Amino acid sequence: MILYQGEILENSRQEELINSIGDVLYKPIEEGNSLSTNVVINACDKLANKITNGSFNNIVKPFLSIFGISQTQFEDMVKLFTREGLEYKCSIELRDEDKVIDGKIFRKRYPLGVLLHIAAGNVDILPAYSVVEGLLSGNINILKLPMGDSGLSVKLLYELIQIEPILRDYIYVFDVPSTETETLTRLAKLCDGVVVWGGDAAVRAARSMVDIDTKIITWGHKLSFAYAEPDASDEQLEDLAKSICDTNQLLCSSCQGIFVDTDSKTVQLEFAEKFFRILKEVNEISSPVDYGMKAKNAINLYNEKLEKHNTGNTIFQDNGISVITKEDSNLELSYMYRNVWVKRLAVNQIHTLKKYKNHLQTAAVLTTDRVKAEEITKKLALTGIVRITSAGNMNRTICGEAHDGTYALREYSRIVEWEA
Repeated sequence: MILYQGEILENSRQEELINSIGDVLYKPIEEGNSLSTNVVINACDKLANKITNGSFNNIVKPFLSIFGISQTQFEDMVKLFTREGLEYKCSIELRDEDKVIDGKIFRKRYPLGVLLHIAAGNVDILPAYSVVEGLLSGNINILKLPMGDSGLSVKLLYELIQIEPILRDYIYVFDVPSTETETLTRLAKLCDGVVVWGGDAAVRAARSMVDIDTKIITWGHKLSFAYAEPDASDEQLEDLAKSICDTNQLLCSSCQGIFVDTDSKTVQLEFAEKFFRILKEVNEISSPVDYGMKAKNAINLYNEKLEKHNTGNTIFQDNGISVITKEDSNLELSYMYRNVWVKRLAVNQIHTLKKYKNHLQTAAVLTTDRVKAEEITKKLALTGIVRITSAGNMNRTICGEAHDGTYALREYSRIVEWEA
């Protein structure tokens, strides 16, 4: 499905409409119109109320089931679209936008103009929210749907236009495959900014098709982890296990593994065994993992066992989940779906994570010592980590939080200054 000028249309018309989009895309700019933030907030709040009241259960319930999202997690997502949430977000990200400097220079925030959002598919509501952020900052938005999109984003954005018809000139959605680089390049040339959600390959691809005079805003795939003292409490470990099972480690903020503050392999093994026991208990009361992913990881774990004499890894495994101790201290993606690595990394070696630069996102700190927690937090922040949380809050969704260490609405804006 595609969304064009407020209408949901078949993909068969996509090429025709992309060829002619230049005739209508700049209409708000040509007419001197600006999109009011309040108009966007009003529409989003009405949409959030409809979702909360069950008007979209036929869409929402399958979405929750497919992605294994709990009702609590979903309610947190919906809060991102409410008046309270969006007004708070704007108060943080767009404050001080209008000012007089030195009594004679006027400063005002303007939108970049037109944004192309190249969305990722790890969270199905994310493409729609990316467009909402573009709207809040006053931009015209073209959304490229991720592969395998369920249609949820199109339906939500269509409903937003039904609530507030003025938005029809600010929202366009196309289902262009990532392999059609020529088409994406044509769309990018129409835009002032390209917003990329994805890994290194997606970012490189975007850079290759964007002109030097077009701004690129990247929300790349990040890696997150926990950093634990050996004395981390059972309660902290249980909270971490719940977070891992809730998200199946699919989010950028999901815990891929645990660094333990030790040089001792014995301490590492004891910690891993203890965490495995807790993870196993939490897994038993959590919603089941998709069978296909479970089967895939069964092969991965079988290969781990075959290689363990060469790697020195120890594998704690049961019913599709695992905790694997490793000898290196590299930050890496796990097998996901409740499979976690445990590595040694003494506190005086935390600085070695600096080499991962822009791939760092969230770190949970697990310790019962408050002073130690403050020391670890400071060291992690200096490496480039942008979110430091408790064990159970790695995947929190709070209005007003930054994206990967910066504010989206500011990235989608420009400051114009002129003399009185």
